Parts: sequence; C-alpha cells; structure tokens
Amino acid sequence: MVIKKEGYKWVLYTKDGKKVMGEFRTKKAALKRERQIIYFKNLRR
Repeated sequence: MVIKKEGYKWVLYTKDGKKVMGEFRTKKAALKRERQIIYFKNLRR
C-alpha cells in the first residue's frame, strides 16, 4: 500500500493507487491501519 500526504491529512491507497483505503490525521495512524489490513488479509491463509 501507499501512503501520501494530501493537504493536512495522510491518505492510504492500494498499490495501484486507484482505491482509497482510508484518510488519517497522522502518518502514525495511517501506518497502524496499513498493518491492520495486512494482518487480516494474511489471517485467512
């Protein structure tokens, strides 16, 4: 996933950059959510 700063917020995108996975006030919160998504994605394996 890709994290970009847009204005005053951090936006989490998919790898291809087409889908927004969330908008956050801090980069730390965006990184935390990215780890959560990766964890639950791999939980099913």
